[in-house]
Amino acid sequence: MDLFEAIVRMRKAGMRGALATIVHTNGSIPSYESSRMLVHDDGSIAGTIGGGCVEADVWAAAKEVMEKESPRKMVFTLNHEAGYDNGLICGGTLEVFIEPLLPQPVAYIFGGGHISIALARAASAGGFAIVVIDDREQFANRERFPMAQELYTSYEDAFARLEPNQASYLVIVTRGHRDDMRVLAWAVRTQARYIGMIGSKRKVISVYQALEKEGYAAEEFSRVYAPMGLEIGALSPEEIAISITAELVAVRRNSNSAQHKKLQHEPKETAVRR
Repeated sequence: MDLFEAIVRMRKAGMRGALATIVHTNGSIPSYESSRMLVHDDGSIAGTIGGGCVEADVWAAAKEVMEKESPRKMVFTLNHEAGYDNGLICGGTLEVFIEPLLPQPVAYIFGGGHISIALARAASAGGFAIVVIDDREQFANRERFPMAQELYTSYEDAFARLEPNQASYLVIVTRGHRDDMRVLAWAVRTQARYIGMIGSKRKVISVYQALEKEGYAAEEFSRVYAPMGLEIGALSPEEIAISITAELVAVRRNSNSAQHKKLQHEPKETAVRR
């Protein structure tokens, strides 16, 4: 299998991976410079950089590279040390560069109002692909969202067709509490990396309580960012969009600034309200 074709398929499927490449060699080694090994998120591999303990160590490092989303270089000296005695006593050295392979993050914006337009522009500029969902065709259309990769004019159709994964960021900014609640009920049972909902603290709590009466456990809302957006004193739609986009980026980059809300059992008040 061609590794680059595998990488394209992997990214289109929204899956993470890591590519290990031998970037420098010296002396005798059991492989050659530019050999590559692709490590998938599930631990499976394609290609090889020579086998043995080196490959095992690189595989373990690749899992860490995926988790931290940060590249790493490893240097191996293949000599008579016990750690490399299973067929790799070659007397050479090699350097391996391991880089994370990440799918493009996708911001799924539920709601096509004025905040959503500003958010689509800001998130697109921040590197997110944009998908817009609104049950009103006059709101979810190409004229309002020219940057959108996809547009849905039915929530139920979107729920049936979308399969959120670790590259998915679900942003709930519909026109009312009822639709927010309907989207959130679906969202919390997906594998999305981020789920955020606009509104005041009182509104958020009322939505949670209503869903709990329908059989949802309180723990299902523990990963929801609500009220969403970093606290910057945002008031206008454009400022609110910047606040939300900043939070999306913070989650994407594993920034500590995005972690405080996850640790709270109750949502914190922010400037992002309806």
